Amino acid sequence: MTLRKAVALFILAIRARRGDDNFVKVDVGRIAAAALLCLVTPVTAAQRPLPDQQQFLDEIRKRLDTNDQRQSGYMYVDTRRERKLDKAGRTTNESVKVLESYPGLPGEQRWERVLSVDGRAVSAAELEKGDRERRKHVEDYARKAAKDPAAEREKQMRDRAREQRERTESIDDALRIFQIRMLGRETIDGHDTIVFSLTPRPGVKPRTRAGGIMRNVSGRAWISESEYELVRLDVQTIDTVSFGLGVLARLHKGSQASFQRRKVNGEAWLPATASYTISARLGLVAVFRRAATFEYSNYKKFGVDSSYRVTPPIAR
Repeated sequence: MTLRKAVALFILAIRARRGDDNFVKVDVGRIAAAALLCLVTPVTAAQRPLPDQQQFLDEIRKRLDTNDQRQSGYMYVDTRRERKLDKAGRTTNESVKVLESYPGLPGEQRWERVLSVDGRAVSAAELEKGDRERRKHVEDYARKAAKDPAAEREKQMRDRAREQRERTESIDDALRIFQIRMLGRETIDGHDTIVFSLTPRPGVKPRTRAGGIMRNVSGRAWISESEYELVRLDVQTIDTVSFGLGVLARLHKGSQASFQRRKVNGEAWLPATASYTISARLGLVAVFRRAATFEYSNYKKFGVDSSYRVTPPIAR
């Protein structure tokens, strides 16, 4: 989705429980019984002390990267459900697309092989035509790279260094912009996670393009307690976000986005779902209201000699 690089934000719903404020008289026998119960009752995850916040954040930072990076070595099935909304948020139109997604060539976006649209399978002839065009594109790239492989390697190294530098600058900006608060512990898909809230600090000036967006959003995040991996992110805009000085687009306050990762084959945390609900003004007139969900499944490691296809999910 086009907003995925712009939206790096988080919101997580947890509820705090309050005990009874009324004063209750108890006798010594009850106090002794309660103390004995504490000695024999095992400590649950919710009762364990929370980790040191700064040390925990330092470990998280070592593992922060984008969904594109996580998926770069994999092929998978992407099921996209997109909806048009009216002013009241009701769906006026819906489309469903299922596609295979493959790593792109260096410097290019991922290659997508559409399998079906709104429940109608793409014909074998059309799939074969797309495959031929893709093979030709890859062969043309290989011939071009073979003319000067050293120059191609150098270009790729420069691109990777630039991406790493931009990613580091964005993370630094996020740590400056957000006031981060450790909220508690919650279990997601069997994993104990630590919950954080992120609230923009007033008056902080962003230093990156991503920071210019982050200062207008708030959110919460779930982080795996044992692996320091981002498990779930929820975000919402708390003010209007402008693109192109507000001339190209304005993302309205209250727009929301979320995504969740899942540990695949016991080895890597990869995107499982993503969703957004947005209201935006495009240009000076058009209002754009959309909602969408993305489901990522059937991950398989991809290599240059991969010749198999990903098995699409069963239609629901």
